[in-house]
Amino acid sequence: MAQFEMGRRTLLGTAGLGLLAAPVILSGAALAQAQTSSKTDSNMAANTPPDIHQFKVGDFQVTVIKDGARPSGKPNEIFGTNQSPETVAQLLDKNFLPSDQFVNGFSPVLIKAGSELVLFDTGFGESGRGQGTGRLLDGMKLAGYRPEDVTVVVLTHMHGDHIGGLMDGGKPAFPNARYVAGQVEYDFWTNPARAGTPAEGGQKAVLANVKPLAEKISFVGDGASVVSGITGMAAFGHSPGHMIYNVESAGRRLILTADTANHYVLSLQRPDWEVRFDMDKAQAAATRKKVFDMIAADKVAFLGYHMPFPSVGYAEKQDTGYRFVPKSYQFDI
Repeated sequence: MAQFEMGRRTLLGTAGLGLLAAPVILSGAALAQAQTSSKTDSNMAANTPPDIHQFKVGDFQVTVIKDGARPSGKPNEIFGTNQSPETVAQLLDKNFLPSDQFVNGFSPVLIKAGSELVLFDTGFGESGRGQGTGRLLDGMKLAGYRPEDVTVVVLTHMHGDHIGGLMDGGKPAFPNARYVAGQVEYDFWTNPARAGTPAEGGQKAVLANVKPLAEKISFVGDGASVVSGITGMAAFGHSPGHMIYNVESAGRRLILTADTANHYVLSLQRPDWEVRFDMDKAQAAATRKKVFDMIAADKVAFLGYHMPFPSVGYAEKQDTGYRFVPKSYQFDI
């Protein structure tokens, strides 16, 4: 697959650890009620086993872990920002979804490939645990894995909800792992030119969580092999060096699309619609169409980081985009 070229970037001050959450301003009794509700929800989440889902892709064992989920504000303020609120609401209503709020989920993935245990993205980590996210390590334990078992950590890109779990208690959360990250992505976020720009918050997160591991990172580009059967594919736009990964084993295939599409209706049925957190909106839209045209034409399964848990499905081509078809038992027989 040819590398997607980067266009002119529109930088947003949204690449830190609070990605995809709309700010809420409350006061007095409303604030107290919101704080109590948030604390109760977080406590409930902490006392409930995290969701995990396992299936096979050929000889590979795939484990999807729900790092958490949360209400994330009005959909039209994030998706279809170049459309009227009414247009966005109509599409949501057509798909049996509310127009005043949506739930955003976060799904890191483990793949057992022979002797390798490969983790794709790390969730929010300890910074999210007070808000009901940061549940990756709990999910790994439930699946029978320890942090020490991870041999490779792959970062699809360096937004906060993907890199927050790299460090835990000031130390690497996966002490025996080597790391794989996109060269373009790393170079962008560690460039001193980000200081004093709207991207500075994201840069601080990268400097705190990623740069301390630099000596153990293999910086890759389009077509790079992670382990046998797993290959990187450049898919720029959502972030400057956003990467996706092709997984193949014993004649079966899965594409890890990361944040190429962040909503199973708004991003897939209308891939041209602008997304607030896509840093280069035009390039992100072009990438969405290129990637999902391939997925639909090849009838290959994909796993999207923000798709409805367990985050796996297919894309059927439609006039204006694609219809998300959730996984059922295709990998079980």
